[in-house]
Amino acid sequence: MKQNKTVSILNEVQDKIGKPYKDLEFLLQCLKEVLEENGEKELAKNIPWINSNPTLKKETVNSKLIQLYSLCFQLLNTVEENGAVQQRRTKESEESFTAINGLWGERIKSLKEAGLTETQIAKHLKNIMIEPVLTAHPTEAKRTTILEHNRTIYLQLLKRENQMYTQFEQNENREQIKTMLDTLWKTGEIYIEKPQVQDELRNIMHYLTNVFNKALPILDRRLQQAWVENGFSPKTIAKVSDRPRISFGDWVGGDRDGHPFVTADVTRETLKALRLNAIIIVRSALVDLIGKVSYSLKVEDTTKEFQARLKVMLEETGEDGLNAYNRNKGEAFRQFIALCLLKLPLMADGEHNMALSERNYSYFYSKDLKNDLILLQEAIVKIGAERGAYSYVNDAIRVIDTYGFHLAKLDVRQNSSFHDKAISQLMKAASMESNNFAEWNEERRLVFLNSELQSSRPFTHPNMKLEKEAQTVTECYNTIAEQVNKYGLNGIGVFIVSMTRNVSDLLSVYLLCREAGLTIQTEEGLVCKIPVVPLFETIDDLQASPQIMQGFLDHPITKRSLEYQRQLHGWDKPRQMVMVGYSDSNKDGGTLASQWSLNFAQYRLTEVGKNRDMYVHFFHGKGGSISRGAGPTNWFIQALPHSAVSGFMRLTEQGETIEQKYANMMNASYNLELLMAGTAAATIKDKYSERTLYPYSKIFSWMAEHSKVLYTELLNHPNFIQYFSEATPIDAIESSRIGSRPARRTGKRTLGDLRAIPWVFSWNQSRCNLTSWYGVGSTLEKLKKDKPEDYKRLKEGLKTDPLLRYVFTNVDTSLAATDEHIMEAYAELVTDAKAKKAILKLLTTELSKTRKMLVELLERPFEERRQNHYYSNLLRSEALRLLHEKQIALLQEWRQLKNAEPESKKTEETLFNLLGSINAIASALRTTG
Repeated sequence: MKQNKTVSILNEVQDKIGKPYKDLEFLLQCLKEVLEENGEKELAKNIPWINSNPTLKKETVNSKLIQLYSLCFQLLNTVEENGAVQQRRTKESEESFTAINGLWGERIKSLKEAGLTETQIAKHLKNIMIEPVLTAHPTEAKRTTILEHNRTIYLQLLKRENQMYTQFEQNENREQIKTMLDTLWKTGEIYIEKPQVQDELRNIMHYLTNVFNKALPILDRRLQQAWVENGFSPKTIAKVSDRPRISFGDWVGGDRDGHPFVTADVTRETLKALRLNAIIIVRSALVDLIGKVSYSLKVEDTTKEFQARLKVMLEETGEDGLNAYNRNKGEAFRQFIALCLLKLPLMADGEHNMALSERNYSYFYSKDLKNDLILLQEAIVKIGAERGAYSYVNDAIRVIDTYGFHLAKLDVRQNSSFHDKAISQLMKAASMESNNFAEWNEERRLVFLNSELQSSRPFTHPNMKLEKEAQTVTECYNTIAEQVNKYGLNGIGVFIVSMTRNVSDLLSVYLLCREAGLTIQTEEGLVCKIPVVPLFETIDDLQASPQIMQGFLDHPITKRSLEYQRQLHGWDKPRQMVMVGYSDSNKDGGTLASQWSLNFAQYRLTEVGKNRDMYVHFFHGKGGSISRGAGPTNWFIQALPHSAVSGFMRLTEQGETIEQKYANMMNASYNLELLMAGTAAATIKDKYSERTLYPYSKIFSWMAEHSKVLYTELLNHPNFIQYFSEATPIDAIESSRIGSRPARRTGKRTLGDLRAIPWVFSWNQSRCNLTSWYGVGSTLEKLKKDKPEDYKRLKEGLKTDPLLRYVFTNVDTSLAATDEHIMEAYAELVTDAKAKKAILKLLTTELSKTRKMLVELLERPFEERRQNHYYSNLLRSEALRLLHEKQIALLQEWRQLKNAEPESKKTEETLFNLLGSINAIASALRTTG
């Protein structure tokens, strides 16, 4: 690879795209100076894109050069992220607030153009809820420390956009950037030890406590601006209660599926940490509020309701309250907020560290504080200070409405087979004669469950020693019961059953809940407090999901439990959540089969709900790569079937996706706005339009079935497993330290047991990406040949249909990141020449066919259709080639050492360098699994 070629590419990209890549050159020049100052002059000559060095060979590449390239790719990602933010700002400034697809301005405009009035839109707006759920699946290759340093560089880069700074100040900013680059250079990039669950919790806690809370007011302001921009009255949505809601979920510390390190103690500590940090954020919001409402007003001049509540609060808090109250005499609203602050169940020690502290007058539930702030807001409105009431107080109410005293709702997920073993062991502990529940057929299981669920009697007593699975589940549910009994249900999300195959898989959870006291006996019968949610992951399970849900929803205990939850939350109809898995369905049948199975299952499941006068709400289990459900949020929501959104959007945000979407404030607010505005627009449009069968269902169904056959034929090829094992770095990824969760569910060395994340990660690293395109080309070719009218309809439909556009744009994006020359280089690692030849031929033939058919279908080359993406890939590809060559060499060396001397220092050092190359390539591709 000639470095002067990368220099000319950078010049070409600068000419085509402009400023972001001039920022890149600036950062790389700063990095060059830092390296030279560190005595690394030779290394500095090898910085890609700015040097005109002679050819580098993989033999000369060491760990330092790998780290250098990784850092350079991080800087490239930073400037592109900032470039996208600045581009959006420019577009809104020069055109209009409705100019950006998917954001509030454009989405409200689309509703107006569909003939909807301000009243119709506002009526449904307040019923919208979005809930991103943060997870710590092993898809983030970079350490949290590195992510933090990258955020700092981003903020310093932003200062270069500000024209108010003097040259002296800009020079100082340049020095600060160099200091941070020096810190980054001296900080290890990859995990030496696997992170603990607590480490992962700290990482997501950063977003919950330092990013999202600051994004909330931005979201509200942008909705207000878009509302007015579209000609509507700001008074219509003046209160927080008039607007869409946002909440957050958390899997870290609750997700147990194949994760032995998530114990009951970990869950208990997680719940405690979430509560503590929520109340700290609420306290901060109240401190901010008390600083703003400086209105001079005596208590006797406020409303009677306000005075009455103030009197009660003073009586509750006694001398402590009187001291707080007397600090702001003549400022009634500040006096009130001071009492609110005092009533928070929080106390600072001498070191100003915060700890939970529940006094007899403390708020126990966040709803009580929220009610006090609504009363405060009304009192402020009454004195004519509407601006302050609907700005200052709204911001505080928004924080409490979003975070409560729980920060994020903790889900508990476990595999259905684990539950089966637990029930068998509980039956054994209860000395039941027949206790092999896990081996029974569905009919026998249902008879047993129906009988048991008539009673509230548990199988065991609290001090009984149980076998592994029963002990694990019981301890977990007991921990949840402790939380619910003390603080209510707000901090708990749902119980999710992975690999739901039958109705009994869901009813089993009710039985386990009974064991921990999470059920209550009513006059009508047993009721479960916690929602039970199926996770349909494979294509077969997605196809069977409507029948399974019919049986589950018609069961008496489910009906009673859904009605209990409806009354508890004040909903107009019962709501049942269903989780759909994007990862395993793709691994199971390829991209077209996965996408169609997911879409059609949601259409049918929505019908199941409608027939029972209830909402079926979907929880989308999406990952960070296209193969696992990633794609443009705006088009993803529009591509969902009619009525599938119904006011609610819950989806997982995993690994590196969290960092990419939410690391920086403007990007975080942008991505949350896409989610919120898209959910609102889809819901409201569906309310005022007729539900019909998807017009391209027959064509898509045919394509899904045909492509699945091709995809599964590849996976079942006798040489495939060997090829996959040797032509990708899957073994190195399984040895990495990038997540606390094991790469395999049970440890078996089978494709079925391998998680979808490392499966996709390994294909991405080898630049094959087969999971997101294999079978598409042959399917399109056959459609054109055998069904020319359908092919013509498909081609026309791509111009207007959101689902077709979403799916094929994602395939297009994946193809752009696929490199057959690098694929062929990795294939050389396959030791069996026959296996290599057979599989590589299948891959390259299908890849060529898919590229050809996509160009024909989309009519214009990628360079014209996706200019920014094309030039970004062009810049990355040249610098990546050297890293791939080095990774292949390291893989070869490590595999030999692993077999000859597995415990040696040399083997460990080689693995460490290999993991460095994985991290660098992941940085360049901006995706792992």
